[in-house]
Amino acid sequence: MTIKSAHITNYFHKDSGGISTAYRSLLDAAERRKRHMRLIVPSESESVEELSEFTKIYYVRAMRSPVFDKRYRLIMPWQYIPTNSALRHILLDEMPDMVEVRDKYTLSAFGTVVRINMFRRLKRPMLVSYSSERMDDNVGSFISGAGLPRWFARRYIGNYIFPSYDFHITNSPYTAEEYFLATKREHNPNRQHWFTNLCWRSVRSPRVPVDERIRISPAGVDADRFSPERKSEKVRREMIEKAGFPDDAVIMLYAGRISPEKNVGLLLDLVRSLAGYKERDLRLLIAGGGPMADRLQKQADRDVPNRIFQLGHLDKETLANYYANADVFIHPNPREPFGIGPLEAMASGLPVVAPNSGGLLFYATQENAWLVEPTGEDFASAVKAVMADPAARSRKIEKGFEAVRANSRSKAADRLFDTYDELYEDFRRRNDLYTDRQVAKKHDYKPLFD
Repeated sequence: MTIKSAHITNYFHKDSGGISTAYRSLLDAAERRKRHMRLIVPSESESVEELSEFTKIYYVRAMRSPVFDKRYRLIMPWQYIPTNSALRHILLDEMPDMVEVRDKYTLSAFGTVVRINMFRRLKRPMLVSYSSERMDDNVGSFISGAGLPRWFARRYIGNYIFPSYDFHITNSPYTAEEYFLATKREHNPNRQHWFTNLCWRSVRSPRVPVDERIRISPAGVDADRFSPERKSEKVRREMIEKAGFPDDAVIMLYAGRISPEKNVGLLLDLVRSLAGYKERDLRLLIAGGGPMADRLQKQADRDVPNRIFQLGHLDKETLANYYANADVFIHPNPREPFGIGPLEAMASGLPVVAPNSGGLLFYATQENAWLVEPTGEDFASAVKAVMADPAARSRKIEKGFEAVRANSRSKAADRLFDTYDELYEDFRRRNDLYTDRQVAKKHDYKPLFD
């Protein structure tokens, strides 16, 4: 049976990165596999984009994010909870077999709305939450990684997000770990389990063990676009002239959001550590935008003038050209949920320097990258090692291509669709464990926390 799926996310706009790319790839795969897929995203105005006989994007009018990255818009609860809301009309017209939500904040109540039968006319689709990032890391980046903020993140995930959906798919084992930390008794020795039990009853959570409701389905890279075949003296010259770098400069590249959760302060620490290095002239290009862009540039102009240049947002073609013509890729985030950037760099034949932690360890190893502690000095030493040992550089680049082949865009999309099918088979086979509200509101969930 081929299921019809609807996917709702706030992380989608014309300049967005990995999540937008992943959904575009999934839409392409849906058309290839002749599967009906609908993507619902926020926008400045309402419209519908019909991509093919099988795929369609609905744009819902939504407000700009009032905090953090204001390039994003947010579909708010009043756009799907009320009976006459825009998102309800879309879903009732489409009647999907599965609804996937990729958001832990303003869209998160959708699962509860369906679970407690506030959306009767939709019948009962399979409810999937796809997690592309960890809430505890986001809270740690913007507020604090300890004390009350961390406690709140654990309780929010364990008492609200996890029980509100039938299944949870993540992009890496690192991202999936948050669910185990938030639900399992061994990680929560001081938790009031009676209260957690009450929360799970209130949202009519599935009566299925935690482990059986979590799947990992990593993203993939477009190896046709990101390729060493794009190496070009013309592009190299363009990069150097745009940044005003010397002709003999070694070009380090970072591509991603310039935002606190990306640990971009490490980029500045790295360039500071390399400023006195006499053997090579090392400079940094930054591709991307975000709330810390101006602040980072002011600090760079003050501390390491003319050594960091921000390119702003680049279209995919230009970005692919720049990957292939840089000398080393820098990825600063030790808590990266997956990290499509390092994988794109590997596909481009670019040496990768990254932290020895986070979701990128799903594909990055000491055999295909330089993985070090996330400090400016350690990153600087790794960059020097990249430039000093051509044999090791070639060897690791070749190993990087193996990781790329194992995580191509088409393989990742097929893997995710296969995961949906596997989950839906279980959802139908044990349907009463997922959908029986009367039993769920009295069920003792405590054994599931063990």
